[in-house]
Amino acid sequence: MVMLIPLPGLSYAGHAAIALLLFAIIMWATEATHLAVTSLIILFIQPIIGVTSFNNAVIGFANPILFLMIGGFIMAEAIRKSGLAQRLTYSMLSKLGTTPGKGLFVSVFSTGILSAWIENVVAFAMLLPIIKEIILLMGVTNPEKGKSNYAKAMILGASFGSLAGGFGTEIGTAPNLMAAAYTGIPFVHWMIFGFPLAIMMMIVIWFGLGRIFPCEVKGIAGGNSVLTEKLAKLGNITRDEKISAAILLFAIFLWITASFTGIDSYSVALIGAVLFILSGVITWRDAQKNVDWGLIVFFGGALSLGAALLNTGAAEWLINDLVTMMGTNPSTIAIVLVLMVIAVCITQVMSNIALSAILVPLSVTLAQTQGVAVGTYAVPVAIACSLSFMFPMADPTVAMAYGSKYVNVKEIFKAGLPIVIIGIILTAVVIFTVMKFAPALLGA
Repeated sequence: MVMLIPLPGLSYAGHAAIALLLFAIIMWATEATHLAVTSLIILFIQPIIGVTSFNNAVIGFANPILFLMIGGFIMAEAIRKSGLAQRLTYSMLSKLGTTPGKGLFVSVFSTGILSAWIENVVAFAMLLPIIKEIILLMGVTNPEKGKSNYAKAMILGASFGSLAGGFGTEIGTAPNLMAAAYTGIPFVHWMIFGFPLAIMMMIVIWFGLGRIFPCEVKGIAGGNSVLTEKLAKLGNITRDEKISAAILLFAIFLWITASFTGIDSYSVALIGAVLFILSGVITWRDAQKNVDWGLIVFFGGALSLGAALLNTGAAEWLINDLVTMMGTNPSTIAIVLVLMVIAVCITQVMSNIALSAILVPLSVTLAQTQGVAVGTYAVPVAIACSLSFMFPMADPTVAMAYGSKYVNVKEIFKAGLPIVIIGIILTAVVIFTVMKFAPALLGA
């Protein structure tokens, strides 16, 4: 049906890519078949309907983010198997509290704060075993059956928190780096407005998920005494725990110093994974069993679709057409909101790196044309590219949350939509506050 609707100014391949986009959204949203199966359809259908060749269609599987996910899965399993995750969980809860609300706070803020400095996928994968331990400690049984509200809130809290935490610094997300590169905003200037926004978003996520998924558990029966007993049963720290802690700290060091060492975050994830295997903490059999290969196929297909939208000009056509519809002299706030809404919608099905590569330069050009601070549009657009809360294909952390089987696609959308709307509003408020009182922070 989509192919019968005329789209002036768009090539046949771009037209076909938009049709495929709508097909994929319907299939993924309804879960008519497994998400990975839809991704496989996306691969072989592209050459059939004239989007691109199969060789080009599978380019999504060359994206380094997939290897970051694989490395993260392996590291998470090693941390779990070594016993380090349990020890860290018991120690953390004994200090912060044993109620479900405190557990959700740990889930959101631990991944969020960590994600400001390292890849959100890595932050999520590293803390995932701890989050799962907390869920079980709170009395949830068989969370993978998808019947526990608390498990849903916890797993999405870690995922959403890792995304929100990335708003805090220029290195928190790839779109932030893109915006910083085009605007020249200093690192400290970004933190002045970025960290308050990140903290506000994490509070919204913590409070919002608690309301959207009312908790059915009361907390850890016995409170701190149970945690003390469990820590005592673990005994002294074992050899595997020491090795795991050392490898984890080494990996964090490499992630934080990536700009100095030149070792990218994708390589670090694989370095950590291999070290865990070579040290004997886990075997390759353990590693391959605990990588969700269906999730990898699903995400590779989503990246393939994003590449098709980008390479056929479909994404740029959508953006330019919508901006043109705003008229010749739209207000600054109207442009900010429209660009953010466009970014939010497209980032649910497209790599936020590729999307920011299109939108950020356009945003900078618009700002220069209007004579406003160069980051006026680029910064909120970069942040909007990371408001990837509504679908599993929007971000690897959301895909991994879905892969836990604790939550389904409809529940992710139910939780993500209101948080995305609040995120757009908060970002706009922060940006216009900065424009009014400290425009120099936006590269004026």
